Amino acid sequence: MSSPRSASLLAPPVPLPRTGRAPARARTRRRITENATAYGMLSLALVVFAGFSWYPLVRGVLLSFQQVDFVGPPVWVGLDNFTRLVRDPLFGIAWRNTLEFTGLALVFGFVVPFLTAVLLNEMRHARAYFRLLVYLPVMLPPVVTALLWRWFYDPGSGLFNSALHAVGLPGSHWLDSSSTAMLSLVFVSTWANMGSTTLIYLAALQTIPGELYEAAEIDGAGVFRRLWHVTVPQTRFVLLVLLLLQIVATMQVFTEPYVMTGGGPDDSTVTVLLLLYRYAFVYNDFGTASAMSLLLFAALAVFSVAYVRLTKRTD
Repeated sequence: MSSPRSASLLAPPVPLPRTGRAPARARTRRRITENATAYGMLSLALVVFAGFSWYPLVRGVLLSFQQVDFVGPPVWVGLDNFTRLVRDPLFGIAWRNTLEFTGLALVFGFVVPFLTAVLLNEMRHARAYFRLLVYLPVMLPPVVTALLWRWFYDPGSGLFNSALHAVGLPGSHWLDSSSTAMLSLVFVSTWANMGSTTLIYLAALQTIPGELYEAAEIDGAGVFRRLWHVTVPQTRFVLLVLLLLQIVATMQVFTEPYVMTGGGPDDSTVTVLLLLYRYAFVYNDFGTASAMSLLLFAALAVFSVAYVRLTKRTD
């Protein structure tokens, strides 16, 4: 009879778990399968995005160096489209009007939504109703908004002139005067687009700790000092991001001048995109229109990069 020790020595060895290349290969195969499945599910979205975003971008760059009449094949003309564009007297006028619109839009469209958000944040009753009231213009289609305000500005039976006549004041030719047309368009753009910006500001304001306002109030800070030393620094990141987005958006203004003034009076509201539209769909010069779009894209890209670097350096 053998001892337990000798029996354990004679028993077959217990197989140990296998380590080495097999588990690594299994993990690699599983990772490849997961990635292939993910990219397969995203492939349709990537194809649609490439077809509607990347291809028009590349095609627009190529068109800016070609002459296209949609009768014969495109003809490579090099920088002729850019030369023709720069020599157009409306080119400088369009850029000047666009920069003027952007500057006025920053004065009203950037400050007014922020102050509106501050007022909404201080309300204790009917806050949801006023949020809906502020956001309501965003729900309207841009063309509908422009047509509505064009009736408001009508020099005959428009709402604004009727209100002025009711209190004994003279009316104004809002859209028919080069001195008031651009400012009138800025009011329309501010009213139509301030809802989304106001809600973003309001969300940022609600993340500010109340202790900061209490400490500032104990130190004797008034309303304006609390706004400048507490509210603005705490929402600085949101302010900088929305400032960049608003400048990029207002530089591409098109609907308001196209629907309400057509670029007049005396070309005082011709913007870059409106002139681009004329080249493409009035003059059928898609090469020059693409050249102008490329210049606008380059200007906005350079500004965006410079703005982001400056803000990072300031931080």
